[in-house]
Amino acid sequence: MTVCRPGPGRLRTLEAALLAAVIALAAALLTVPAEASAANALSMRGADVSTAQRALDLGATYYDANGNAADPLDILKGAGVNYVRLRVWNNPASGYNNKAKVLAYAKTVKAKGFKLLVDFHYSDTWADPGNQRKPAAWASHGIGPLQTDVYNYTYDVCNSLKAQGTAPDSVQIGNEINVGMLWNDGKVVNNDFTNLSLLLKAGYNATKACDGGTKVIIHTANADSDAHARWFYDGIKAKGVSWDITGLSYYCMWHGTLSTLYDVVADMRSRYGKDVVIAETAYPFTTANADSTGNSVTSGCSGYPLTWTGQAANFTDVQNTARNAGAIGVFYWEPTWYAVPGNGWDPADINNSGDGWDNMAVFNWTGRLNPTIRWTS
Repeated sequence: MTVCRPGPGRLRTLEAALLAAVIALAAALLTVPAEASAANALSMRGADVSTAQRALDLGATYYDANGNAADPLDILKGAGVNYVRLRVWNNPASGYNNKAKVLAYAKTVKAKGFKLLVDFHYSDTWADPGNQRKPAAWASHGIGPLQTDVYNYTYDVCNSLKAQGTAPDSVQIGNEINVGMLWNDGKVVNNDFTNLSLLLKAGYNATKACDGGTKVIIHTANADSDAHARWFYDGIKAKGVSWDITGLSYYCMWHGTLSTLYDVVADMRSRYGKDVVIAETAYPFTTANADSTGNSVTSGCSGYPLTWTGQAANFTDVQNTARNAGAIGVFYWEPTWYAVPGNGWDPADINNSGDGWDNMAVFNWTGRLNPTIRWTS
């Protein structure tokens, strides 16, 4: 039996080929972490600045961390913000923020290079887990007319923004709608999501009819548990509701630990196959109060002192947790709302009602930025 052995030249060729294959494999493996990191980057680094327009109209001044006066949007951009969220109320008594105000401020937002998220409350005032009041113009409408109302209003605001060259990049169909919106017709009672699903479909269809590229967010404050989040999103999914991004509110003093946040975000992402954003978060930098209106939040969370550094550390950890769980964005809620006389919380008495969020803003009571706050990708 004759055994053929390769000569020295053949061996060198094989060795070279093997070495090249090893190098190629190593290079491929080394690219994996970078790609994974990019996939988990926070592309929506947001701030809800819905009260900033009124503050500026009243002559409020904002300063960067070095004490230089500047537009608050420019200061926030310097801190890493790339996405602005603006709420729209149907017909608030003060005018802030109705369609006309949002259209006006959207021009500024877009001119400065930000993306825009429009948050439809479908109310003349605050909509949140405990309040989902119909706007006065729709007060007597049942579920049939309300579907038309939601469609027409959503389309009108979206199309008006688009017509002036400031089309929204994303919209929320409702705000923190844990148990529905436009109560009582759109409230979820006895686990029946029928009416709510009809309203959400109307808002989704109107948005896509206006601009198919606009992302639709459905937003709840259900980051407190998988059970609550699944109950809601399973409920609307079973009724055939479509959405693009799952939005959650997370405030540690109300919604629990960061580990819970991680679990809920990761579960929402895998369960529904949709991107997830933290549409609202914030943390106090003090227990003190800047005006005669009491603070909405008077305590913090373990490990985070109520100081500038504590506020920044909490926000950093929320961003890191959300990113690691697979979220694509985090929005700080009302970072510019320091106590400016006349910029109160109540649209029916905006001049006298005061600011319950002055200890949660990232600007102190003279309008200066927290020097350590950062939005990170």
